[in-house]
Amino acid sequence: MPIVTDTPATRRVAGKPRVHVTRRLLPSVEARMAELFDVTLNEEDRPLSRAELVAAMRTADVLVPTVTDRIDAAMLAEAADGADGLRTGLIANFGAGIEHIDLAAARARKVIVTNTPGVFTDDTADITLMLILSVPRRVGEGSRLVRDGRWTGWAPSRLLGHRIAGRQLGIIGMGRIGQAVAHRARAFGLDIVYHNRHRLPASVENMLGARHQADLDRMIAESDILTLHCPASRDTHHILDARRIALMKPDACVINTARGDLIDEAALIEALENGRLGGAGLDVYASEPQVDPRLIALPSVITLPHLGSATIEGRAHAGEKVVANIRFWADGHRPPDQVLEGWA
Repeated sequence: MPIVTDTPATRRVAGKPRVHVTRRLLPSVEARMAELFDVTLNEEDRPLSRAELVAAMRTADVLVPTVTDRIDAAMLAEAADGADGLRTGLIANFGAGIEHIDLAAARARKVIVTNTPGVFTDDTADITLMLILSVPRRVGEGSRLVRDGRWTGWAPSRLLGHRIAGRQLGIIGMGRIGQAVAHRARAFGLDIVYHNRHRLPASVENMLGARHQADLDRMIAESDILTLHCPASRDTHHILDARRIALMKPDACVINTARGDLIDEAALIEALENGRLGGAGLDVYASEPQVDPRLIALPSVITLPHLGSATIEGRAHAGEKVVANIRFWADGHRPPDQVLEGWA
């Protein structure tokens, strides 16, 4: 497809842009894409191989990947191999997280990257609060008893959990989702403490009933429930490592609905198996979709299949954002959700 203009920020495409979508989206979103673009859909809804992603970038003006599609510098170089260079000018990511895309390599090849920020904030915060409520009350363990036919009836001393009112909730990462979790948690009487790269304005802290703790180790050691909401990066890799897990209270709970990379999973499993932690609620894992069988076997752990963003409303909104970003770019304008330098 001939290119009319070409700058680092925008690229006007003559006619319908050719768009390759790597996973199945909602029918309404795919139908809208089919109306507006020359679109290739993934009818089998299986993760594409590295070679298939490279082939897609060789033939498409726009690639629409998800968090399961890792796009690195070598792939961009391979896709650009040839006299015409890299055809793909826009990577319109479906989702807010962009750690699976090499932003520096994309920028070097004048490829714009967009995402869908803010779309899944409430959905992820809801799942997080569900785990915050469920793990201390041993909901996962109780559910297994009923499902396995091992429940023998009510008894005054069985499956005793903990009240959460008055306990400290430590939040690592106080962006959109962290703040949404704090807003919900306040209604349950939790004492909310957070650690963030930048302290929030006093007005926001007052609104959320949250106090800042600059010393991450101290917050981890004092929290009864610890929930992670920071992006995955070099700086946050294993931010909850063996040393910090050892600082936690013996009945403390860990909640992770962000990225599996944030926790040293082996150290977490060891602490749980040895009774040095009260439990964990996990929606993400170090090697998704593989989940360590030791986590599944632990009665004190609730394991979910990455459900944080899994609502019809959220996925529809994300699809609408992807469509809008493609249309802006194809018309020669800067997409509204372009990922800027600070994300790299």
